[in-house]
Amino acid sequence: MRHLSLVGIIANPDSGRDIRRVASHALVVGNQEKANIVARVLLALAAVGVERIAIMPDHFGIGLRALRELANDPTVQAATSLIDMELEGNQRDSAAATRWLVEQGAGCIVVLGGDGTCRVVAKAAAATPILPISTGTNNVVPAFVEATIAGLAAGYVALHSGQDPAATCYRHKVLTVYVNGREADQALVDVALVAARFTGARAVWQPGLVRQVFVSRAQPTSIGMSAIIGVIRPVGLHDPWGATATIGTGSNRVLVPIAPGSLLPVAVDDVQVMNPGERHPVLAGATAALALDGERELIVGGDDQASVALSLEGPWLVDVERTLGLAVAEGLFRRLGAAMGGRPSLQTLPR
Repeated sequence: MRHLSLVGIIANPDSGRDIRRVASHALVVGNQEKANIVARVLLALAAVGVERIAIMPDHFGIGLRALRELANDPTVQAATSLIDMELEGNQRDSAAATRWLVEQGAGCIVVLGGDGTCRVVAKAAAATPILPISTGTNNVVPAFVEATIAGLAAGYVALHSGQDPAATCYRHKVLTVYVNGREADQALVDVALVAARFTGARAVWQPGLVRQVFVSRAQPTSIGMSAIIGVIRPVGLHDPWGATATIGTGSNRVLVPIAPGSLLPVAVDDVQVMNPGERHPVLAGATAALALDGERELIVGGDDQASVALSLEGPWLVDVERTLGLAVAEGLFRRLGAAMGGRPSLQTLPR
């Protein structure tokens, strides 16, 4: 029995709204604009023939607003529904929605958010491909890809969900945190040891509190903790290694784009390479917090022994350019154009 193609959409209504935005001149993607983004994704998914689309509900109603904008599109309306789930109003909603989509056999999950949202979804996504669209504060993983293009790529991936994901996706690296020998959590881009006895505001934007950082990738073109290493010793997306450094004790001071609109000097010790599978110890001492992808998540006590290891086998992320290149080679757009004849290709969204 053939399963209907399914694409999930998870739009975080709280992404890009933390203290780093308040303290800078950063771009803010409001929830109405997120609804517009979702609407454009829906149009593209319907155009390529995705049969089922499931959207995570939220307290703002991003999915409902998107569907109202497309009330006159019967194809979108027939294919799309909201996931039936209880809302907690926090990151557990994204995790629960992801698990539901995986159980339902989704071929791709479109994620609107920043690195933190992508991290939560990736932890629950198993082998299901993810296509992140940037609407958050730290945006190393998600890209500023036009939603129409993202929808086309996600639809193609879902319609070919039975094939090897390596044809349309790449494997992102992941950092695993161990506390007292047990796996405690994961991050996609960076883990930072922060001098704090409680999580407080979860976002980290003051480098003076950072004592150590571990990265899976690091570029001077990135914003956030990973940039501390990125401005000294860049680590590429596909490099089979990561890096770590101690912060605040070295004489090597560098200027770091630590948050949108915030460029600050940071003292960095020598950067060390992290090879896959090696557990690198977290500095021992007083109670501190571990920030994962820019947000404080774990508290480690002075007697705890923590470490971080790099793995090359993280989540599958859609390579949009490669995917649409395959779609062109396959003649997808020619077939769709011929099938639509003289009809308009896509509904025009209201201004």
